Amino acid sequence: MKSLTTVFVFLLVTTFLTAQSPAYNPQINSIDVQHYRFSLTLKDDTDRIEGLAEITLRFKQVGNSFVLDLTNKKAGKGMEVSAVNYNNTALKFSHTEDHLSITLPSTIPAGESITVSVQYAGVPADGLIIDANKFGNRTFFGDNWPNRAHHWLPTVDHPSDKASVEFIVTAPDHYQVVGNGIQIEETNLDGGLRRTHWKETVLLPTKVMVIGVAPFAVQLAGEVQGIQVSSWVFPDNRAEGFADYSQAVEVLEWFHKNIAPYPYRKLANVQSKTRYGGMENASNIFYYENSVNGKKEREDLIAHEIAHQWFGNSASEANWYHVWLSEGFATYSTHLYHEAKYGAASLAERMRKDRLAVVRYAQSKLAPIVDTTVTDINDVLNTNSYQKGSWVLHMLRHEIGDEAFWKGYRAYYQKYQGSNALTADLQKVMEEASGKSLGTFFKQWVFQAGQPELKVSYRWDGGENIVEVNVQQLQNSPFSFPLDIQFLDENKKVIFEKTLSIGKAQEEFDFPIKGFPKYIELDPKAYLLFK
Repeated sequence: MKSLTTVFVFLLVTTFLTAQSPAYNPQINSIDVQHYRFSLTLKDDTDRIEGLAEITLRFKQVGNSFVLDLTNKKAGKGMEVSAVNYNNTALKFSHTEDHLSITLPSTIPAGESITVSVQYAGVPADGLIIDANKFGNRTFFGDNWPNRAHHWLPTVDHPSDKASVEFIVTAPDHYQVVGNGIQIEETNLDGGLRRTHWKETVLLPTKVMVIGVAPFAVQLAGEVQGIQVSSWVFPDNRAEGFADYSQAVEVLEWFHKNIAPYPYRKLANVQSKTRYGGMENASNIFYYENSVNGKKEREDLIAHEIAHQWFGNSASEANWYHVWLSEGFATYSTHLYHEAKYGAASLAERMRKDRLAVVRYAQSKLAPIVDTTVTDINDVLNTNSYQKGSWVLHMLRHEIGDEAFWKGYRAYYQKYQGSNALTADLQKVMEEASGKSLGTFFKQWVFQAGQPELKVSYRWDGGENIVEVNVQQLQNSPFSFPLDIQFLDENKKVIFEKTLSIGKAQEEFDFPIKGFPKYIELDPKAYLLFK
């Protein structure tokens, strides 16, 4: 996901605070949803939606009740539940404080799966954005990230509970519908209605389960190893949108070849009403409505959201504290794509730009990437999870070398494809790939706030042809890192270069050198995050 302005992201708190606390969703301890089947009716004369959710879930422990997330009706918006059924039997339920509590007629053994149906209706307060697009046409767009699915869908709204999903949407026939997975039905009905059925068999977190309903112009942009890549744009932006979103074919091909096979069966790139710059919904990415202008200026945005199909959608963070495993990976994967296409100098320039952003952010909020002080899930959208997370991966690559880095990068995805991970899981995979202990690396860069603030001075002894270098770390807690330095003559020609191993608050080094060192350059290839 990318914000329209600053880059945002979500972390978590370790104690239960509210119904939507970033720390904890108690449902995940007792049940595991296997499959959602949502039948939805959308209309033009009202924002009220009608829904039937058929939910297959497995009990993790013996029980006769369970809880789903579903927003209550408040001030005219929210959902009202009319019936809950199991095996054609009406069940007792209560719907308070955005929780739907359901009681079964008998105890269900641990490991057993059941299917219940929830009949409900209401005006979504969030999650499903019902609004006119910039051309004045009515549209409906799911916008669930991070935990907004429960505003319109009864779910376990947490990234660690993944399930397959299908959407069966009945709407006026002047709309087209895009959703996760493959379209398996489109039928015109009486009364000017159309039923559209999309089905995804791959397990997804609820944050990326969505539909888009609008008048669309649709084009097959191309194929990558049999995977259709399509563009869905507002008809008034047909030419511009088809041109801009066509870049997705090249991007998808690079990731498919260099990371792992694409995890889904199609990729739709959709002009939408998402509040974000881009939203990585699984197999149907939503971009903000002004993302198209026909100039093909959105390659970065497209690459970032496509990278999320692997990192964030398929291999997901186990909780919001560790969302950098999604956003940091998507950011750095975009850099890797640019490096492959435009060269190493392009990568270095991008990393320098991100370094400035990280340093600026630390000046306003000094916090680690995994920040357990966050109490509001919406406050964790920040530079640490995007640019600093990307920098962690970049420095890790320099720390263990390209071969081990790529081995670990791919191995991490393969191991956690379709499941969830924490930072410790990534560390373990990278240690296995490199044969190196990385505890200090992850502790200081992920769990410690800030970055090195360096003051470097040098003195040249012309008689002895020796240069003496003094390196000070000005921040409170010293970091350990390699620091590349270069000395240049008056013509800015490199006359000496060295990698220093830094680990203390102040250190001195001396080296023999030929010629007068007029200038010193720190980190010439942009391998280190520092101020």
